[in-house]
Amino acid sequence: MAKARKSAVKALLKINTESAFSNITLNSVLSESDLSAADKALATALVYGVLDRKITIDYVLKQFIKTPLKKVAPFSLEVLRTAVYQIMFMDKIPNSAAVDEAVKLIKSSKESRNSGFVNAVLRNILRADSLLPTGDDTESLSILYSCPAMIIESFILDYGKDTAKHLLEESLKPAPFTLRVNTLKIGVEDFQNKIGTKTEKTKTDGGLILKSGIDIANNKLYNRGLFFVQDLASQTAVSVLNPMPGSRVLDMCAAPGGKSFSMALIMQNKGEIISCDLYEQRAGLIEKSAKRLGTTIVKPKVCDATVYDSSLGKFDYILCDVPCSGLGVIRRKPDIKYKNFAEFDSLCEIQQKILQNAVKYLKKGGKLLYSTCTLRKKENEDIVNDFLSRNNDFTLEYMHTFMPHIDRTDGFFCALITNKN
Repeated sequence: MAKARKSAVKALLKINTESAFSNITLNSVLSESDLSAADKALATALVYGVLDRKITIDYVLKQFIKTPLKKVAPFSLEVLRTAVYQIMFMDKIPNSAAVDEAVKLIKSSKESRNSGFVNAVLRNILRADSLLPTGDDTESLSILYSCPAMIIESFILDYGKDTAKHLLEESLKPAPFTLRVNTLKIGVEDFQNKIGTKTEKTKTDGGLILKSGIDIANNKLYNRGLFFVQDLASQTAVSVLNPMPGSRVLDMCAAPGGKSFSMALIMQNKGEIISCDLYEQRAGLIEKSAKRLGTTIVKPKVCDATVYDSSLGKFDYILCDVPCSGLGVIRRKPDIKYKNFAEFDSLCEIQQKILQNAVKYLKKGGKLLYSTCTLRKKENEDIVNDFLSRNNDFTLEYMHTFMPHIDRTDGFFCALITNKN
């Protein structure tokens, strides 16, 4: 376990001091280690747990550290954060073990002079009667749910305080492990018998929720292309578009490709799906996955979704899954919480440009699905309603916001638009 804690601190140090992506950083640290499967699981839990609860943890630490946290030696600070997370949120780890291992970790580091300081802070935390606020104001909710006040205010503005609390509660719960069976290669029941863990069928064709996690990279069924990971909301949104076999489909912002692959299954691998991304590397990832899955109608292409390319021609269906603030998936990507909220509004202009450009590719009578993985109405309903108010040739057929506490999905939005002419 000592190695697991050290790996977690190493990853957190890079994430918090260099603004590195958590998933990429953690995968890199774990791949370079000789940790057992159990230790990798602990390191992963610590990294994502600390990121999930960082605001709460830092609030607690500030009560027992006189100097500003930014002046605490970086390694010592991450050791303290991981220890406080274990004390407050990991019931299976004894408090004494969390403290002792933290002190050992400091003693074996270049910051060994801080071992007494770390020990004193943690012992004082253990002796404290009350660590968290009990109020219902935005600041208290920010500390209790470890979420920036601006995000909470956005949720309250759009949905009211009760729903905002539900969203905050769900943001700290484990996300369901949902996949889609590649029915081009295997039947759902046959797959369930082979996967080696209990599963629950979803309302979407081929969708399954796994009752326990699996090691994707080393899973034989995954490497044989028998499934891909995709949240239920994303699966459902694609089924709303429901592209017919033999049709032409344009996926405007396709990477990493899950929605393109789902459409290929719905289309029985008949027709054509042009899967676009702005970056060649990401388009390459779509191509690699398409080969693994055998979805031969998926054709990756590098292009800018905001710029019209007449050479692409016209399409029967268009999927417009635009870049967004991602506030519907913060339980999967906790780093999103710590981005500059003020920058989120600049996304609306890009979203409008992509949607306005997308309809230029749509055939008369064709259907377009606009979607995001955020819960901000500015990026969802407001974008769609503004578009419809300025484009009389289009009509809204369906619009839905998926709520984690209601739909058992990620937070997600989709709207189906039809070209009337």
